[in-house]
Amino acid sequence: MESFVFLEVSLILLLVVQCVAAHGRHGGVGEQPLSKIAIHRVLYALHDDASITAQPALLGTKGEDSQWVTVKLECPAPSEEDWVAVFSPAKFNSSTCPHDDEPKRQQAPYICSAPIKYKFANESNGGYSKTGKTSLKFRLINQRADFSFALFSGGLLNPKLLAVSNTITFANPKAPLYPRLSQGKYWNEMTVTWTSGYNVIEAVPFVEWGLKGESQTQSPAGTLTFKRNAMCGPPARTVGWRDPGFIHTSFLKELWPNLLYTYKLGHRLFNGTYIWSKSYYFKSSPYPGQDSLQRVVIFGDMGKAERDGSNEYNNYQPGSLNTTDQLIKDIDNIDIVFHIGDITYANGYISQWDQFTSQIEPIASTVPYMIASGNHERDVPGTGSFYDSNDSGGECGVLAETMFYVPAENRAKFWYSTDYGMFRFCIADSEHDWREGSEQYKFIEKCLATADRQKQPWLIFIAHRVLGYSSSYWEDGSFGEPMGRENLQKLWQKYKVDIAFFGHVHNYERTCPIYQNQCVNTERSHYSGTVNGTINIVVGGGGFRFSGFGPVQTRWSIHRDSDFGFVKLTAFDHSSLLLEYKKSSDAKVNDSFTISRDYRDVLACVQDGCEPIALAPQLHVI
Repeated sequence: MESFVFLEVSLILLLVVQCVAAHGRHGGVGEQPLSKIAIHRVLYALHDDASITAQPALLGTKGEDSQWVTVKLECPAPSEEDWVAVFSPAKFNSSTCPHDDEPKRQQAPYICSAPIKYKFANESNGGYSKTGKTSLKFRLINQRADFSFALFSGGLLNPKLLAVSNTITFANPKAPLYPRLSQGKYWNEMTVTWTSGYNVIEAVPFVEWGLKGESQTQSPAGTLTFKRNAMCGPPARTVGWRDPGFIHTSFLKELWPNLLYTYKLGHRLFNGTYIWSKSYYFKSSPYPGQDSLQRVVIFGDMGKAERDGSNEYNNYQPGSLNTTDQLIKDIDNIDIVFHIGDITYANGYISQWDQFTSQIEPIASTVPYMIASGNHERDVPGTGSFYDSNDSGGECGVLAETMFYVPAENRAKFWYSTDYGMFRFCIADSEHDWREGSEQYKFIEKCLATADRQKQPWLIFIAHRVLGYSSSYWEDGSFGEPMGRENLQKLWQKYKVDIAFFGHVHNYERTCPIYQNQCVNTERSHYSGTVNGTINIVVGGGGFRFSGFGPVQTRWSIHRDSDFGFVKLTAFDHSSLLLEYKKSSDAKVNDSFTISRDYRDVLACVQDGCEPIALAPQLHVI
């Protein structure tokens, strides 16, 4: 007779947290796949005849930071609801749970952490439910700890643990990985941020860098991390918690403009040994105002997906890999990227940030990858976020603020400006107060007001939520965030902002040059002359499932598209700008327009766009 040992399992949590990516009524609802697992209800039902094995057991022997693993399993009573989970660290029973959170009534063994990914057992073999045998392929990335695979029956809601595999590990799980470039606080400064398993008490982090083909120099790096108590709520503080490792940032200063630099990440152990990453390269920024070809990519709401197909049974972020891959293909024709909020949609499952930084590494290691804060990075009730929701799953901004560098005065207040050649970018934080009189409002005005339009003619405003115009989802008929528009569009008009970009709504929409709900230009594909209104563009189709459009066709809505895509801005010189909206599926241009003008067109007075002028007294020449 088959012998099963059933032990009722309780988790530290009283409830499993289902993190919903709530976006109101605009069709962007989606559930983090890991939150579907009722890990608090697991029963231990280890079966002598059930088995699961994984090969190879040692990964990264040639320096790889990702590798495919074959998982073979056998189950004596197979079901279509059987599934395989990847846990990391490999030991995931109650012995690894935090003691201070453990109620005395808990009965071990139990599981207190979610897996990092999973697949259903019959995914690659429809006959599994009859034979009980199959083989699955998983792609693992180096995440600073070992791995094990677990076979469950009972589906995601009533899981029973049947078998646990052997342990899998990378040759050096602590290796420096996934560099993310960012503009520094000055135009001739590049920052390099990366993740490793080395604390400063065991190794000194640095970057070795220099002009390509010339002697290299070394620059030190600072190190940050955070603990579970830095999280503001579940699941980030409970089942979603995973040690983030150590995040290092080095500042490469006094760069020469427009030159190719090479770099690699290093850690010097205290025994004298050096640990190196592979080599990377980047091109330094142009001098502010420099007249040259400059190309900018902008999108929001991309998230991540697994190349092995795991976690994606409910099509959580179906377009994210397409967007990523198109940018990788075109990386030699991109100078800087802006990912304007809703970065990973980890929603409190911290392991997903490693997965995301691995996904974008070919992009972020080559060009500055600038981010903005979205609701899925920041919002937790009672933590000072402007919108009172738990869209971040308890992260309350800590992950975004630590994993990525931005040149903000205070990274907990995620607003900043950055210059790139002929562009001035003013990046707002829609999750903090931006109303007139607020600290952020004063920053926005200063950022816009200090742009030298003769040298940097292209003035761009960026925020995650639609603080301007969108016809997609607001049920009150106001077509966007009315309070944001009322407070900010007079600044855009006063300082003659060319384009305002927003995410949050998962589609593409372009308005005419607009002010106070009125088109100020009848053109659709080419704009020239006086800057008398700002073009609003929603570019939130980076990867998350689509948002629908509202029933009203407004006069100011020039182009709409419900598909995955991104925008590419190309500045040819001080007078010519091209915008292209490209599909993530094939990079074909779906919408475009050009702007042509001279400096005097920016100086010209328009409605609410000039300071009041007092007449000077008449001077009489004798």
